[in-house]
Amino acid sequence: MKDISRRSFIKWGVAAAAGAVLSHGGFSGVWAQAPVVGSRDVTDRTGSGSRAKVYFSKHIDADHLIRLYDKINDGIYGKTAIKLHTGERHGPNILPRHMVREFQRHVPDSTIVETNTLYVGDRDTTEKHRETLKINGWDFCPVDIMDEDGAVMIPVRGGKHFTEMSVGKHMLNYDSMIVLTHFKGHPRGGFGGSMKNLAIGCADGQIGKRMVHGVGQVLPKTSAQWPGEEPFMENMAESAKATIDFFGKHIVYLNVMRRMSVDCDCTGTAAAEPRIPDIGILASTDLLAVDQASVDLVYAQPEVYRHDLVERMESRKGLHQLQAMRDLKMGNSSYELISID
Repeated sequence: MKDISRRSFIKWGVAAAAGAVLSHGGFSGVWAQAPVVGSRDVTDRTGSGSRAKVYFSKHIDADHLIRLYDKINDGIYGKTAIKLHTGERHGPNILPRHMVREFQRHVPDSTIVETNTLYVGDRDTTEKHRETLKINGWDFCPVDIMDEDGAVMIPVRGGKHFTEMSVGKHMLNYDSMIVLTHFKGHPRGGFGGSMKNLAIGCADGQIGKRMVHGVGQVLPKTSAQWPGEEPFMENMAESAKATIDFFGKHIVYLNVMRRMSVDCDCTGTAAAEPRIPDIGILASTDLLAVDQASVDLVYAQPEVYRHDLVERMESRKGLHQLQAMRDLKMGNSSYELISID
């Protein structure tokens, strides 16, 4: 029945195309604990209700990325998309290529996937995008630019802004998705976690991204003129929901918290130098939980380090991303943070 339902979902999409922040305690245990065998829950267990599992390591390398992934990969099968933000040319903060290379080799039948950008730059056409991929070192495996051959509409269930979202057509070719995200700030979104990686990253360059950003044919001239605040966060959540509903139980999330500039990797070499130390890697099968835990870990840092990133989040109303996901029932904001170190 699962496969029949999945095929029906795809068929629907093709037819449519044709027609509080620091609310969790216990983080000190993450930094102070001695190495242990296996996993250890370091979250305050007070309170009632269900909790999602979020696995954590303070070590940012291929070995720990793979170990974390192996904790959450039960639902991954078949042809697998690794959704990555590959960044503008020579971006100083994009994920280390050697780490991603080892991870991709660990995942059978996997392909890095991207979509073209809406803004004019080095990735707004497939031709320029492929050249940028080479320059940035993403040439160790196939990279599927999912909107290279166009777009398709898939449903947004329960949305208040959209009933459907336009995504790269090739997304329908995959059985599973791994959302491998560089967690950082963002000029309009406040921060970019797994939700934004899906919301903007799977929407095709010319239709879906216009829908999410709320812009017409004429694009704003500067970043500050692009629509933002609460409506943008809600648009992103609804776009991401279309993708997570499409994959169902066959999607997982990894947030890599390193070189967290207040700016997105889409700003390339213009990104501000990070002021906050690297924190680690988080992994979960729950989208809201992994982004909530990442935000909480930022707020748990001393003020002198967290100030710039927190200011970026709050000034752009970025925390509304979390509320928008809660409203759409896209996961659980209560979680157990479990260290594997």
